[in-house]
Amino acid sequence: MLYDETLAAIVPPDETAMEAAWKRWDSIAKPLRSLGKLEEMVVRLAGIYRTDRVSLGKKALIPMCADNGVVAEGVTQTGQEVTAIVAENFLHEKSSVAIMCRETRTDIFPVDVGMVTDTAIETHKVAYGTKNLRVEPAMTREEAIATIETGIRKVQELKAAGYGIIATGEMGIGNTTTSSAIAAVLLPAEVETVTGKGAGLTSAGLQTKIDVIKEAIAKHQPDPKDPLDVLAKVGGFDIAGLVGVYLGCAANHLPAVVDGFISGVAALVAVRLNPLVQGYLIPSHVSKEPAGHMIMDALRISPLLTCDMCLGEGTGAVAVLPVIELGLSVYTCMSTFDDIEIDAYQPLN
Repeated sequence: MLYDETLAAIVPPDETAMEAAWKRWDSIAKPLRSLGKLEEMVVRLAGIYRTDRVSLGKKALIPMCADNGVVAEGVTQTGQEVTAIVAENFLHEKSSVAIMCRETRTDIFPVDVGMVTDTAIETHKVAYGTKNLRVEPAMTREEAIATIETGIRKVQELKAAGYGIIATGEMGIGNTTTSSAIAAVLLPAEVETVTGKGAGLTSAGLQTKIDVIKEAIAKHQPDPKDPLDVLAKVGGFDIAGLVGVYLGCAANHLPAVVDGFISGVAALVAVRLNPLVQGYLIPSHVSKEPAGHMIMDALRISPLLTCDMCLGEGTGAVAVLPVIELGLSVYTCMSTFDDIEIDAYQPLN
């Protein structure tokens, strides 16, 4: 019921609050709309929070961690043991994103939704990794919903604890394969177009990855009109957990910061489940993965950063948080034209 109730609870961002935020921006003593996307992000936040008095509150990153059975097909450079190592490093400031979280005063909450190894991180394991999607569907529909509900509950927990913005991340060896498979079906697009080398495949390894994805799609026939079917047949638990984060943020009026390719694919699934989720997405960067721009375009969001990043973990999502805060500081603190008694800028025709 949590899944159905959450989908039903999502409403559009508040247009009145957004209009008030634009009015505030236009009253500030600077050239009109001169901060570009920073102004757009604050207005977006006003709509999400349903007030033009925007305040982020505490910042959180949720990396969903899981393993993928398709790794058995040689689609990755490293083994599944790396998932657990990096996941535990999230807790000890030994991973890239954990260090970035420290520097940006962002709290990190890694969640195990399906790793093959038990670790010290918070565990809501649906299974010990997905099935090998080349052979059989990655998970059942029921497992997909259960994992989505884990993401929803985590958002509810963090909102109750005073967190006002949620960044998304993931850790799961093999998840560029599952993400490319979902992207190929939902965009739709040729598998070759949306599939990259991930964390460092050779050209031969990339061809293997493409072949595996093609075989899985041909065998399981995921229905592009049924995003849950696509997620279950060729997706991963980490992606499903992030789908829950996006749905939970939208239902609870919290902004969800989209990271790169994998987090973007999860956002696309969430938007296909309920198009109103789109209004709660805050873009961070465009991934260097081949389908990075395609996912952003499909979500109708424009990234604030272009850094040629493709690391994952939530690094792009955390990197953009200080940029959003800078824009919010100007919005909140800068004098208006009335304050300094000069004529306001007027829009030019």
